[in-house]
Amino acid sequence: MFGLALRRKAAISTLYRAKAPLRISFAGGGTDVSPYLEEHGGCVLSCTIDKYCFATIMPAAHDIQVRSLDYDFFEVYEPDQKLSYDGKLDLVKGVLNVLKIRKGMEIFLHSDVPVGSGLGASSTMTVALLGAAHALKRSTVNEYELAEIAYHIEREEVGIKGGKQDLYAATFGGFNYIEFYKDKTIVNPLRVPPDILNELQYRLILCYTGKRRVSAGIVEDQVRRYRAGNEETIAGLNTTKQLASDMKNSLLLGKINEFGELLEEGWVAKCKFSNKMTDPDIDELYETAKKNGAIGGKLLGAGGGGYFLLLCEHDKWHKVTETLSRMNRKKVDFAFEFSGLQTWRTHV
Repeated sequence: MFGLALRRKAAISTLYRAKAPLRISFAGGGTDVSPYLEEHGGCVLSCTIDKYCFATIMPAAHDIQVRSLDYDFFEVYEPDQKLSYDGKLDLVKGVLNVLKIRKGMEIFLHSDVPVGSGLGASSTMTVALLGAAHALKRSTVNEYELAEIAYHIEREEVGIKGGKQDLYAATFGGFNYIEFYKDKTIVNPLRVPPDILNELQYRLILCYTGKRRVSAGIVEDQVRRYRAGNEETIAGLNTTKQLASDMKNSLLLGKINEFGELLEEGWVAKCKFSNKMTDPDIDELYETAKKNGAIGGKLLGAGGGGYFLLLCEHDKWHKVTETLSRMNRKKVDFAFEFSGLQTWRTHV
């Protein structure tokens, strides 16, 4: 079933599966990154969508075999040693090391979106694998504990630069206004009326730029500029933090046009974080979309590529879509997802 071992098994095997949803970040991204988070506090407004990362674990009597469809990697590890980080499936190794899993198994990973999507796929995969691993170990953790373990693995154990929002969004799911402080994180689920959600869904377009993004370099540039006291970067972070609160209020009140205008302000502020945030092709995509009926938009994730989110005038969705098609930009259908991490067991 996995492509890892095609042999028939005489005994029934238990599989531990998990899926975690990817997220759209509307505002506040970047304020969840150290050291801004510790010094000023951060907040983000985000929601999860019906695109997922999946992880499956099947206990086995042999070594640890891992296949990732997204990276086209197949790795084999000895189960009785701590694994070293070498750039190949390091987040998988981080989960195995931190949870001290020292037994044979087959691990199968895949996601619904390309690598470098800007939808938080690497963090979401960490959450999914953690969920499957805790199911395997029959250990119980709550959402906050699991998100913090995932943060420790990704940012501290493995050393990948980035913030906290993706890990919390994937774990909790739904529409959330998340506040980040030096000593705690608070997830505030939003009760958005169905009429507002339907209108927002109707007027949003998710478009793939065709460019993969590598967030670490952009995040490092942002942090370097912030530590150096770059006034433009600091102003951009302060603005996007305030916009997360303003957009939350616009959303709850059903002011969709205002929400789109704030999305535009957020993109302008985000471009101040780093000069690696955008490029002429991405700028052309956005300006063309605005000329044809988009009110506002932004690149998702740290920037540099991946998916672009657009919010359109109430009667211009089709025109913007047609424009993107002429530019050979792929529109991606999606729906909001209100559940977070889900785990289950099955047998083969």
